[in-house]
Amino acid sequence: MHIRMLAPLVVLAVAGCATSPKALQGQFDSQSPQDAAGADATVRWGGVVIEVVPQADRTCFQILSRELSGSGRPRLSDASEGRFLACRAGFYDPAVFTQGREVTVVGMLDGSERLRVGEFELQLPRIAASIVYLWPERVDRYYYDRPDLLWFSYGFNRWYGPSIRYHRIARPLPAPATPSE
Repeated sequence: MHIRMLAPLVVLAVAGCATSPKALQGQFDSQSPQDAAGADATVRWGGVVIEVVPQADRTCFQILSRELSGSGRPRLSDASEGRFLACRAGFYDPAVFTQGREVTVVGMLDGSERLRVGEFELQLPRIAASIVYLWPERVDRYYYDRPDLLWFSYGFNRWYGPSIRYHRIARPLPAPATPSE
């Protein structure tokens, strides 16, 4: 009987862990920037901002594409699926959308554009973006176990006396030491 009561709670808890922000939900074509072909395809791509170019009526983003996780956030990896351009009406401040920030873009494929990167000429797919989602910056953390004071546990482990509990505490990584000269 207890299992029947816990099953819906477990399903809800697991489903809540794998959801993406509401703006990024929906059905999208499974094309990647490397094999982008065809117009009128709705895509959800993401990656790391390389450059932001505000224009008179829109802002264009050059993005280094990365594979997306289940939540729609770009994964941390060195593997790239190529570059792409995403343009959206309005002004997006380059001071906020700085180089290296993670974004996810939803929109329609809108042709391609030739771009020079160093000595190379690249043909980059372009998206007419309806959503440009800026992810919060990731914070590197380390964990250490801190013992609490005595904790009295009654019946959970069939231990009825005082015990010491350990909690995982997250702290930001310390700044790297600079060599002294």
